[in-house]
Amino acid sequence: MPFDITSPTRPAQPGDVCVIWRDQRLCLPAHGGLPRVGEAALTSLRHLGELNGAPCYVGELVGAPPADWRETSLRAALAGQTPPDWAPLLARASMLRQFDRSHRYCSACATPLHNHGHDHGKACPSCGLLAYPKLSPAMMALVVRGRQLLLARSPHFPPGVYSALAGFVEPGETLEACVHREVQEEVGVRIDNLRYVGSQGWPFPHSLMLAFIADYVDGDITPQPGEIESACWFDLDALPELPSQASIAHWLIHRAVDILR
Repeated sequence: MPFDITSPTRPAQPGDVCVIWRDQRLCLPAHGGLPRVGEAALTSLRHLGELNGAPCYVGELVGAPPADWRETSLRAALAGQTPPDWAPLLARASMLRQFDRSHRYCSACATPLHNHGHDHGKACPSCGLLAYPKLSPAMMALVVRGRQLLLARSPHFPPGVYSALAGFVEPGETLEACVHREVQEEVGVRIDNLRYVGSQGWPFPHSLMLAFIADYVDGDITPQPGEIESACWFDLDALPELPSQASIAHWLIHRAVDILR
């Protein structure tokens, strides 16, 4: 794997890879690669893992970025402005950074939290409450019927882009029940024969996407108002524009195409 989550073996050193943020924007240097520790003044450094064997960190920029750097949103970076193999690193950087920013104080007694020394959690020195980075499990379902795929688009998608169905798991709900419920709610069809095919951490906001392929049983497509703008059956040889290559939705659709052919 290009990106591997590992425990830190030493503090950050000049030349280490670093995902650098300025407010809600990513900062990227002109040379086209990821920034390095020492190229700009940084604070709040946190270890992420290794990218192709190189130690990686996340940090906050102090002051303005160098004149030849550019700033971009995380969504734009994952939509094609950066190589697809950066996606796990950028996702982890975003989620750990958000955890640090949103968990400064204990939610039970308001005491400032302390970082764990051995993981990415935090502990309250007063009441002992433990907090860990939030993960929200979400299912993604690609419904197939012969040589056709059921794809849909939400109102916030870029024009022309269609994807698989997706939704968050409810408390106490199994993944399988979530897939059936979300498909029924979003497009009004029934499915069976669920096949789990893969997962991905996705930082919008802190999701763990779990992807399934399912067979169509019956029902007419009825888009859910406010959630689904359009939903249609597409032949394998006539697919619409798909989500970015960095997303598991892109991989899932192409995986299904390979299987069905």
